[in-house]
Amino acid sequence: MSYLTALTDLRSKVGTETHVGGWLTIDQARIDAFAAATLDNQWIHVDPARASRESPFGGPVAHGYLTLSLIPHLAGRVNAAKPPYPGIKLSVNYGLNRVRFPHPVVAGSRVRARTELVSVEEVGGDCLQMISKMTIEIDGAAKPACVAETVSRIYF
Repeated sequence: MSYLTALTDLRSKVGTETHVGGWLTIDQARIDAFAAATLDNQWIHVDPARASRESPFGGPVAHGYLTLSLIPHLAGRVNAAKPPYPGIKLSVNYGLNRVRFPHPVVAGSRVRARTELVSVEEVGGDCLQMISKMTIEIDGAAKPACVAETVSRIYF
């Protein structure tokens, strides 16, 4: 896909849902690994017995930033064999405009991402900047785990 073809295609998708990912189970092992990597070992994440007794959530919960860090995977953007836009040289996370964590992800929950394309613009040098609204759903929960506006750039 050429730069101009991608630009035209993406502009036609602004305001629409562009991706619904598959479910991913957030188990205690993943939470523990994230805690080890980030040095955030707060008991509400890593002590299942205490979290079951003392937390208002009935068990350990994932770090909000763990949920946030899974967005590229949940949105289907990290498979090198299937780039989101054929013909691109690379895709990079450029930042976030807004992030909220409306509902905790209890260990053992399943999450998935819904992506809505908010905007796309040319930023020069055969580069497009996209803003997407990412909603990370929790299977069976009324509120999402995370709602974030991501900014990414794709280079052709």
